[in-house]
Amino acid sequence: MAPTDTRTKILDAAEHLFAERGYRGTSVRAITDLAGANLAAVGYHFGSKAELLAAVVRRVIGPITAAQRVALDKLLARTPDPLVTELVEAFAGPLFDVMPAGDEGGARTSRLIVTILNDPAEEARSWTGPDEDTVRERYLAAFARALPGLAPEELLFRMRGIFAVTAADRVEVYNQPSPACPTPVAGEASRRWVITFLTAAMSAPPTAT
Repeated sequence: MAPTDTRTKILDAAEHLFAERGYRGTSVRAITDLAGANLAAVGYHFGSKAELLAAVVRRVIGPITAAQRVALDKLLARTPDPLVTELVEAFAGPLFDVMPAGDEGGARTSRLIVTILNDPAEEARSWTGPDEDTVRERYLAAFARALPGLAPEELLFRMRGIFAVTAADRVEVYNQPSPACPTPVAGEASRRWVITFLTAAMSAPPTAT
């Protein structure tokens, strides 16, 4: 087996630490110490801590984005006006596929997503690239056709909620339950419950202003 290159070691270390501590709580030194690299390696491979975060998140989100694109393409090839539940399944389904229950890598991915969604640092909201932006805009347009009464801002808020709820569910399923809490339901049942809940949330009437 070929040894892991320095760039990948840094990405792996950064993903672990960003997921646990957030952007501001993670120092470049902590990343390089965990990766077994020198401080200059981050600048050489990524340019800055912010660009390293962007690389980490894109590596994690990339397979999800690609699967969301394929799912939407298939759905729109079948009908120009999918149901809300079909759009939710196409958008949220890849999150379940990339973050399977009981998988440590999937749990780390879900923790990173939850952290990024809640991180107050501007850098945590500046990582998206053309691929992510294009897929988001296509889903926004499809949801807008299915839910014409929602303002674009509220629709985008609800779409962020899909990421948050699904990632939180994946974290909960992976974590060992405490004696006071029942074991979370994993597998297809959990997926159906989340899709049903998110469909209802997306379909709720617009919030009164």
